[in-house]
Amino acid sequence: MAVRIRHAGRYREIAMALMRHGFGYMVEEMGLFHVLSLPVRWSSREQPETITLGERIRRVLEDLGPAFVKLGQLASTRSDLLPDHIIQELVKLQERVPPFSSASARELIEQEWGMPIDDVLSEFEEKPLAAASIGQVHAGRLKSGEWVAIKVQRPGVARMIGRDLEILRDLISIAERHWEWVKLYRVDRIVDEFARAMMAELDYSHEARNAEKVASQMTEHEFIRIPRIYWEYTSSKVLMMEYAEGLTLSRRQEIVAKGHDLKAIAEHLIDGMLQQIFLEGFFHADPHPGNLLVREDGKLVFLDFGLVGQLSESMRDHLSGLIIALMRRNSEGMIRAISRMGLIPEDCDMDSLRSDMDRLRGEYYDVPFSQVRIGKALTDLFAVAQRHQIMLPPDLTLLGKSLLTLEGVIEMLDPNLSIIDMAEPFGRKLLKKRYNTRRIGRKVLDGVAGLAESLLDLPGQARQLSALISKGKLRVEISVPELQALMRKLDQISNRLSFSIVLLAFSIIMVGLIIGSSLSREPMMLWSFPVIEVGFIVALLMVAWLLYAIFKSGRF
Repeated sequence: MAVRIRHAGRYREIAMALMRHGFGYMVEEMGLFHVLSLPVRWSSREQPETITLGERIRRVLEDLGPAFVKLGQLASTRSDLLPDHIIQELVKLQERVPPFSSASARELIEQEWGMPIDDVLSEFEEKPLAAASIGQVHAGRLKSGEWVAIKVQRPGVARMIGRDLEILRDLISIAERHWEWVKLYRVDRIVDEFARAMMAELDYSHEARNAEKVASQMTEHEFIRIPRIYWEYTSSKVLMMEYAEGLTLSRRQEIVAKGHDLKAIAEHLIDGMLQQIFLEGFFHADPHPGNLLVREDGKLVFLDFGLVGQLSESMRDHLSGLIIALMRRNSEGMIRAISRMGLIPEDCDMDSLRSDMDRLRGEYYDVPFSQVRIGKALTDLFAVAQRHQIMLPPDLTLLGKSLLTLEGVIEMLDPNLSIIDMAEPFGRKLLKKRYNTRRIGRKVLDGVAGLAESLLDLPGQARQLSALISKGKLRVEISVPELQALMRKLDQISNRLSFSIVLLAFSIIMVGLIIGSSLSREPMMLWSFPVIEVGFIVALLMVAWLLYAIFKSGRF
């Protein structure tokens, strides 16, 4: 209630926007009419039937200004959470904001630098190169003669976004008490996720670090450039980087008139993005034409690193498995890959999920491999996940949107170029890396170490289990149709546990013999039999059999 009193004016603006676009019933059901002293008759205002739900949502966000527009843009990356018709409207969201005055920009820059702007720059362009909801960019010239681009944060935007996020969280908590689907889809977590992304964009030093990280990945790439960051003049509210002069990819005709080869540009773009995604696992997540420009020498420049994605090594493995399963039309393989990447709810209807996967597989059955669009394939998969309430990692859905955007840019530059054909060498590198003997050896050693720790923990776990049983606190729920399968599994577990205990006991005996032999400085012989050597071979065979059984079960 304190939040509503403190920001009553903004609550009223949000409620008015909702009612203006046909969502008055939501304001009424959430009980905001009484709190905000709004006329109840406004709840009945309806939109024409020709206006879709997605359009109405987009218009509400546009009316509510920068924070909600940015929220909608971030939401447009989550095809696993929102239906396609709403995503299509959210991608149309534009930051229609006028630039703020150059005097305000100068004041903020001097405040962040702690010195007059003329002490650093010999020239400062008063007219901004571009303006957005969070900030705008001015060109300038250093005393040393280099041209730079200076990104300046819009005054008061951090406070405004913080206020709107606080209100949004309060509205979500109210909505959870009225609609079950708000809890079901974990909207509060989604808003928290978007809030973290928005707060990261408000910190320009975060964007500068992203740019430098991608630049370090592209050092070997001859035709891709990332602007240099001037850290001495960069802070959370001001970002100075090298000025990149050229034509954005949206100016296709001018690029052709300059004599640049569109196919070569497209190939460099694909090569750079695939390297970032599949080999490095850290990628530019918004490669639209306005963030890419061609220099006079034909080199491609990436701009704006406010939105990036990150994929762990295991996530890249699962992703490659997912794409391979899709291409091989293997429904079970797709389900396994999705279960490893996300979280399949306990009440998920697996038969229905398999049916949806089979339908998706059918869409790609007769499509030539070279004509498959990776971005569309992934977004189709995410749509299936959304229908079954499978929560996927945000960076994975961000990847799907990035690839979809990339494919749109490539289609504009050279419609005959296939991303999946160019992805083949990256796939080979991934497989080579995945099945590298050193990496496999490391995983095996990690597994053996984990197994040893588990065996050492067995006595303690047994005592805990015994204590729970004696206190009557052990609760077991068994479904009768699954009883036989459960008994077989318990029998299998007990056999493996017994084998592991025997192996541990045998290992302890062998260690004792080895220590005794080393102390006596004589080889350990029993009736002229080399006990240690034979025991070592037996132990090795037992460990190998145990590891084989675990790997074969598919639950390592």
